[in-house]
Amino acid sequence: MAISPALFVFLRDLKENNNRDWFQKNKDRYDLTVKDPLLKFISDFSERIPVITPHIMAIPRVNGGSMFRIYRDVRFSKDKTPYKTAAAVQFRHARGKDAHAPGYYLHLEPDSVYAGCGIWKPDSETVYKIRSRIVNHPDEWKRASRNATFTDVFNLGGDSLKRPPRGFDHEHPLIADLKRKDFIGSVELNEKIVCQEDFIDYYVDICKKAAPFMKFLTDSIGLDW
Repeated sequence: MAISPALFVFLRDLKENNNRDWFQKNKDRYDLTVKDPLLKFISDFSERIPVITPHIMAIPRVNGGSMFRIYRDVRFSKDKTPYKTAAAVQFRHARGKDAHAPGYYLHLEPDSVYAGCGIWKPDSETVYKIRSRIVNHPDEWKRASRNATFTDVFNLGGDSLKRPPRGFDHEHPLIADLKRKDFIGSVELNEKIVCQEDFIDYYVDICKKAAPFMKFLTDSIGLDW
């Protein structure tokens, strides 16, 4: 059971009918076109992880697993629509506790399909450790983040500070990297790519190409890779 165009059709319909009554009537369709294919994808990826690293988890569950829930947390949001109109999975480090842990990511949304790697919105201690490692091992950082194997696939992105971080040389040659608040790489995909039967092979391949970048980040914060 592969990811298919039906997943995107469902999400487009959900965007037009984002209410509990419609979703309950179409729950079986959600299971068939979104949840079950993604759980199968996660299960397939779990068998491939050893070729990348033994320290990334792929757990084929929605609750406490690698797949994000479809239900939005509306408690503190002005937008009270109950459902997310995108499907996503994250394969995070075995010692990570939430979406802010180092890991790989796949986002499936009509007109917005992409894969990612790295650490999104890390806490201040984690950011400090990564910045310090960049300063102490600049060549290693450049090999990890600027090698052609990585940059031919991924673009570094995320938020950055407007000013240089406190405690770091404002004129450091890697100051643009030291100002980063997120350490993430992303690659734009499309619906056609992720619906191909061999997409799991494609995804594993790009994850392998990001491995040196991921290793630098995990080494920075004292995690195994």
